[in-house]
Amino acid sequence: MSCQHLVCAQCAHPVIEGRCSLCRANRERMHGHGFAGLSPAALVVTLLVVLLFAALALRHLGGL
Repeated sequence: MSCQHLVCAQCAHPVIEGRCSLCRANRERMHGHGFAGLSPAALVVTLLVVLLFAALALRHLGGL
């Protein structure tokens, strides 16, 4: 669902415009960012760190 066509009950303007605090809160809630609240950039960095540690562990254990 998108907030593009929703009208705020508090200010009677489209939620997408975010004119009041209720609009902004609902817009943020509907447009959740990333997995578990993480941004896509944070997810990529986390994945790269995990892969780096896995490669270091394989190298330390003698590799495959």
